[in-house]
Amino acid sequence: MIVFSLKIGSRAILVVRPLLETDWNSVSKIYKQGIATGIATFETECPNWKKWDAKYISNCRLVAVYNQHIVGFSVLSKVSKRQVYNGVAEVSVYVLNKFKGKHIGETLLKYLIYESEINGFWTLQANIFSENMASINLHNKCGFRLVGVREKIGRLNGKWYDNQLFERRSKIVK
Repeated sequence: MIVFSLKIGSRAILVVRPLLETDWNSVSKIYKQGIATGIATFETECPNWKKWDAKYISNCRLVAVYNQHIVGFSVLSKVSKRQVYNGVAEVSVYVLNKFKGKHIGETLLKYLIYESEINGFWTLQANIFSENMASINLHNKCGFRLVGVREKIGRLNGKWYDNQLFERRSKIVK
């Protein structure tokens, strides 16, 4: 379990801690902002807690708390139910719009990488809309590499989108 704090500015502290069910109201609002961008996810509606909880790996979920408010979250989801892929997961990182550009996404992703390695994940991947330059830059900065482009992989609101597939191989988990 991670609990990390970082001073931002002269007074405020960013705390990274495990995501709890009681955080769902704040997390769902951040996720809805991501949905609204049209370039963060192919989802068009935020699920309820039960569906969301079933989708993500329970011991690899983090929130960033700034001045006692959740301002971002990062989670992992399995890429396959097959045993051979147990150490491979997909990364999702979301930050509240008004807190973007403050290195919160980077902090969340770095600690999610750390948490993933503690839990035996050897490969992390991210499927990122080609238009989402902030996410592409974030993943590049955190050691992910582009392995391919999935052309017209999904259709959202009548428009086809490409996804860039990024991958990060652990140097610790072999």
